[in-house]
Amino acid sequence: MKDYFIGIDAGSSLLKCAVFDRTGRQLSEAKERTPIDRPKPGFSELDPARSWQAAKTVVAEAVRVSGIAPADFGGIGLSAAMVGAWVVDAHGEALRPGIIWEDSRSQPIIDEMMAKDPDVMSRIFDSSGSVMQQGCTLPVLSWLARHEADVLKRAAHVFGYKDFLRMKLTGLAATDRVEASVSPGDARARTHSDAMIALFGLDDWRHLLPEVRDSETVHGGLLADVAAELGLPAGLPVAIGAGDVAATVIGAGGLVPGSVTAVLGTTGMVGRCLDKPLFEPRDMGLLFTLPGHCWYRSMVNVAGTLNLDWAIDSLAPDLRARSDCYPFINDMVAAVEKGAEGVTYLPYLSESGIIAPVVDASARAGFSGLTPRHGRPALFRAVFEGVAFAFADLFEVLGSPEGRIVLTGGGAQSPLWCQMIADVTERALFVPDGTQFGARGAALLAATATGVFPDIRSASAAMAGDGREYQPDADSTAAYAPALQRYRARRDAALRKAS
Repeated sequence: MKDYFIGIDAGSSLLKCAVFDRTGRQLSEAKERTPIDRPKPGFSELDPARSWQAAKTVVAEAVRVSGIAPADFGGIGLSAAMVGAWVVDAHGEALRPGIIWEDSRSQPIIDEMMAKDPDVMSRIFDSSGSVMQQGCTLPVLSWLARHEADVLKRAAHVFGYKDFLRMKLTGLAATDRVEASVSPGDARARTHSDAMIALFGLDDWRHLLPEVRDSETVHGGLLADVAAELGLPAGLPVAIGAGDVAATVIGAGGLVPGSVTAVLGTTGMVGRCLDKPLFEPRDMGLLFTLPGHCWYRSMVNVAGTLNLDWAIDSLAPDLRARSDCYPFINDMVAAVEKGAEGVTYLPYLSESGIIAPVVDASARAGFSGLTPRHGRPALFRAVFEGVAFAFADLFEVLGSPEGRIVLTGGGAQSPLWCQMIADVTERALFVPDGTQFGARGAALLAATATGVFPDIRSASAAMAGDGREYQPDADSTAAYAPALQRYRARRDAALRKAS
């Protein structure tokens, strides 16, 4: 039995790969940025050729750095940002740029549907358990059918980011239950929904949606030419994999009913693992089908660390060149008193708006309370605090979970931010050791698919290890209270104005 597994985790703007042993210990990693193209307002796309090249680059680098002999690898698993639409022909060649989850071009179609049936969003929620966002696969496919039917006529498949990468690796097309159920699909049946497909007028394009398979199953092996580029054996098993949320929960050891996992990544999210689907609170948040016959009920602020990345690129692009960019920003923020000198930031940067604590596709980010005396430090502090305050909103809507909360994601590498969230939410946080939890979850799916673990729950449970605890500090909680109150007042005013 092989001892080493490769996990690919393709985010919206960063493609990562890591090598793990069968205990989940990370041996190497590699990453490469994949810039998001925004050719028109509301459009968010990735260049498929650039994404595929980035995937090959990071896999080859992670394998090389690991020092593991190619023959000792047992398989590859994939994870990626979910939904959107990657349109390919029968050979897996992309016919247009990949549309990603934060794209909002389908909003006019959704508006038309709501005008005809004011309850349509609730009907969709009753099937998928999720508030549908504009970048979900079915509304995007509906937009393509209306505006790019000639492209669809040449297409063989429309699927998600990881499914595109897997087809490039193996030549085979499929998707997983996580992706299918949130497309929107049927969260109870854990697959596509014929009723939802019909609702979007897509019966004639139903054949473009690939077959649905379990995440922890093998679906083909590495093509010989691809294997040669990666420095791996031809035929190396490739697992179906899962969307980024599911893979992160698995990699963080959260695939246990009742456990709570929060993600401070590009998206901010708090959710609870369940052994049956939960559709409450109604018309709010997201419900993900997880491998191992679990579900993950989550509340989401659509933009998490996306806010920090935007702030760096827009307010301090000079810092990107620093090798200590993020530690420098943390020190800069720590030097500003709690409350950000009266500056408030609403972290609603995604063009999809927000889906918790309320649903508002028109919600947008913004600063308030600015004066001439405020500079970059106060603005960055406000961004950190705004995201922390958004987490307080998410916990309030989700309910009060018992026990510790596992926090993952790139932002969890900032002790300052973790402590801030613990103080603001008045909840203890546990940040497990490691960084690439999505890639780890993908690797565990491959390990399970090839027989290393009896099932994916056992694989995930084996990942619960060491980490760092953050306990809320009562004095800090009190110090944040006025700023949190100010944030919520400005949030409510902004949402009323938007609506």
